[in-house]
Amino acid sequence: MRRSTTTRAVGLIAACATVLLPAASARADTVTDWNAIATTAIVTTAGQSPHAATPSLAMVQGAVYDAVNAIDGGHRPYLGAPPSDPSDSKPAAAATAAFRVLAGLFPGQLPTLQPLYDASLAAIPDGPAEDGGIAAGEAAAAAMLTARANDGRGGPFVFVFGSEPGEWRPSPPGFGLDPAPWVANVRPFLVPSVDMLLSDPPNPLTSDAYADDFNEVKRLGSIASTTRTADQTEAAIFWQDHGLALWNRVVRALSASHDLGIADNARLFAMMNLAAADGAIGCWHSKYHWRFWRPVMAIREAANDGNPATEADPAWTPLFDPATPQFGPPLANPPFPDHPAGHGCISGAIVRTLKDFFGTDKIGFSAFSNRTRTSRSFDRLSDALNEIIDARVWGGIHFRTADVQGAVLGKKVAHWLAKHYFQPLG
Repeated sequence: MRRSTTTRAVGLIAACATVLLPAASARADTVTDWNAIATTAIVTTAGQSPHAATPSLAMVQGAVYDAVNAIDGGHRPYLGAPPSDPSDSKPAAAATAAFRVLAGLFPGQLPTLQPLYDASLAAIPDGPAEDGGIAAGEAAAAAMLTARANDGRGGPFVFVFGSEPGEWRPSPPGFGLDPAPWVANVRPFLVPSVDMLLSDPPNPLTSDAYADDFNEVKRLGSIASTTRTADQTEAAIFWQDHGLALWNRVVRALSASHDLGIADNARLFAMMNLAAADGAIGCWHSKYHWRFWRPVMAIREAANDGNPATEADPAWTPLFDPATPQFGPPLANPPFPDHPAGHGCISGAIVRTLKDFFGTDKIGFSAFSNRTRTSRSFDRLSDALNEIIDARVWGGIHFRTADVQGAVLGKKVAHWLAKHYFQPLG
């Protein structure tokens, strides 16, 4: 369960520091430093949405892992092991791999990234060890950029809009369109085929299960709800922070509290971000396969759904509406299909992967959100995932079944990863 009341952050400076710096910087190393740099480059500077950001960060962390692991030699590589020597500098390898992938993805950011890379190398003694680490990082980055060329990122996409009950179509207030629908067509990083991640379908409109989901989100997810508690309202808004950035902040803090070394960090951040990427890819593939409507359209048009247990409210508005006060861009109904829930897919993959890495669910941690400028604390990893499932209902943007199916899809990715990748050698 969540084990503490929320705590207010002190001003915008503290909020920005949480975005840019590891939560426990005293134990930071080159892997965690460049994870923070990469997150800023991808999320803040490039402005990529959570689902679009997952392939980018997966590429960075996968290359960092292969570079560091080639020197460490403790686990199976992801793509391959570049030539290296055990005496080569792991920090030089990590910094070089991250920098080169980021420069390849975002060449316009080179003026910002180059000084950060130069500072990383300046902290490493000159000599053969540094040179060897740089070479390993260069090779791992080149292999990643080559492997992910023409993988579907940024590719064309044809929207299919429905008009019948249950079919997705743009919804109020903005009637916007998904800024990155192409994620549905990206080649997975881990699983051999995205089709193996296809979620179970949404509940039939005439079913009791659909009516239960409908009436729950109608009651708890309305902007005018009288049954949603203040803490539930905060939780809903809290988890609307950029989920990938939030989870990487959490894991940087977990790394510090567990005193992880650079090789373990390289593996940890690769595992969670590769899992997150396939969680997003599988999720968006399922979303545009099922093309199920959002609660706002379902509730406003319930008179036509054929279910006697649902009642229409043509004026119903979710909590996630520009009128809801919070910090950041205005809240809105997400501009893509409901089923399954993206946050559940990505967070489900991350949480299950973290449980596998640490060997337990019972890990207490705190997370900070720039949406609420508060922190929330949890006794277990699964407590956070359960709150995310609830929070998307409380926000009025998902049926519960979509949230649950998202978490199931993410778990499938993590199970595949655990069975097929990152095994120890020897």
